[in-house]
Amino acid sequence: AEKLSSMKDVEWNDVLQRICSLLDSTEKSTGATRSKLNLLYYLCTIAVHKEAASRLINSQLFPILIQQLRAASNWDIRAKVARVIGLLALHTSELGENVPVSEAIILLTELIRDNFRNSKLKQCLLPPLGELLYLIASKEEKKEHPRECWVVPSAAYTVLMRCLREGVRLFHC
Repeated sequence: AEKLSSMKDVEWNDVLQRICSLLDSTEKSTGATRSKLNLLYYLCTIAVHKEAASRLINSQLFPILIQQLRAASNWDIRAKVARVIGLLALHTSELGENVPVSEAIILLTELIRDNFRNSKLKQCLLPPLGELLYLIASKEEKKEHPRECWVVPSAAYTVLMRCLREGVRLFHC
């Protein structure tokens, strides 16, 4: 991450382009899936560094992560993509207005709602949803962006509250 942070823009764009093309690959072989998972593990490692997280979330990588979350047939990849999104949201110090955070929130909400009875998937999808909601709230609280910049659908709050209520019931059982 330190090496990435110190790269000049040209080098950074080359690395980012390679990462995006590998993630965007439609090859379905076992080797391609393994390579994609390894790349996602790597992104998890570098996403904990503030400067790297800020550069990554504000780049063309974020829309590709959303696309992978939506389209990947492999749930291991989806879970790891969700983790990368959550780590980027947690560790970023800058968030541009053009970052499609609302789209990520909507997709995570839909995936949780569609897989509500699968507690393992909810454990993968709830933290990134929470991190994105917190990121938006903290940016709005600091008045860094206008309130209309990122729309949070009421369904996100409904799903979140439903998960919390269910979690409380499970805890008491």
